[in-house]
Amino acid sequence: MEMPQSMNKKKVLLVDDDPLILKTMSIKLKARGYDVLTASDGSSAVTTVRTMKPDLIVLDISFPPDFGNVDWDGFRILEWFKRLEETMNTPTIVVTGGDPAKYAARAMQLGAAAFFRKPFDHDLFFESVRKILANEIVTA
Repeated sequence: MEMPQSMNKKKVLLVDDDPLILKTMSIKLKARGYDVLTASDGSSAVTTVRTMKPDLIVLDISFPPDFGNVDWDGFRILEWFKRLEETMNTPTIVVTGGDPAKYAARAMQLGAAAFFRKPFDHDLFFESVRKILANEIVTA
């Protein structure tokens, strides 16, 4: 007897302030069999992780300075995730359009499982998602 598809699906939370990126990445992740949650700022990301408990978080670093009620950036959001009981062990992939020399080391130091610079190689990205969710990559 087969298990219903939804019982096996891994939940991926996308956190990005760009609605086009949220939409295109959602479509691509759903096409690969994942359940997708989205958040466009830090406070909705924190609320979503507490209520939905994703298996993986894909987090942008750059947010407009006054986006939401708090001055969030991806590093502040990542620090919150690492403090929350619900997400302290949830792997996070950090993505940014910014300079990797400026952000990659800090992202990995804060516990990111992987780092990608936008625009990124989608095949490599989705392979990393698959491996992280299959526990083939150990987080830093």
